[in-house]
Amino acid sequence: MTTREDRRPPEEPDAGGAGRRRTPRAAAREAMVDDIVGVARRQLGEVGPAALSLRAIARELGIVPSAVYRYFAGRDEILTALITSGYTRLGDAVAETDAALPADDVTARWVTVWRTTREWSLAHPHEYALLYGTPVPGYGAPATTVPPATRVVLRLAAILVDAARIGVRRAPSELAAPVPPGVRADADDLHRRLPDLGLTAENIDPLDTMRVVSAWTLLFGAISFELFGHHDGSVTHHADYLNALALDAAQRIGLPPGDG
Repeated sequence: MTTREDRRPPEEPDAGGAGRRRTPRAAAREAMVDDIVGVARRQLGEVGPAALSLRAIARELGIVPSAVYRYFAGRDEILTALITSGYTRLGDAVAETDAALPADDVTARWVTVWRTTREWSLAHPHEYALLYGTPVPGYGAPATTVPPATRVVLRLAAILVDAARIGVRRAPSELAAPVPPGVRADADDLHRRLPDLGLTAENIDPLDTMRVVSAWTLLFGAISFELFGHHDGSVTHHADYLNALALDAAQRIGLPPGDG
């Protein structure tokens, strides 16, 4: 059985190598990078990502603009740092609340991932908008942002894998229509790549993988509708609504009954 310790988020490797202490210079650089990203995160809520300015960041930090360029080549690198930080902080929040629950209480864990994702998003709306809102004109996120971006969906997949491995998973709901060939191909490809993403998935099949992706899509769709006002006039009790969506998705994917 998976223990809480097994489900702790992995520690980041030391930039200087295992067992090495950071030099004062490296520590100072890391502190300055954190300061720059922190100011940029705050300004994100004031001016939006497209208008982020290295000059304004430098002014708030009390340094010359050229000093910022010692750490970031330009606005796009700061956006990348903000995106990576946002995904990482969200992933850490989800991992922490999941690890606090018994490993075999898979339905409660599933619902907790949904709740935590919503709570983090409401607490950090401008970061959420950067991660899941309108793309920033002229900016393309590099591939390095993909691993932290997948942490929530991989957490959902891991819960399904745990349910199957410990023998509490039921048969998922029947699909309402035949699976199109393109969707089947996507499911097969993603399922093959799960081990590369750190998840052993021999207990679930490719269509299960696509069911998890569908649940992930539903989760962030509901949060986006709430944050961006698209549920105005239709949904008032947002927390209850998301809880119901999570439990419905859990039932459809074959998790045991529960109230979350």
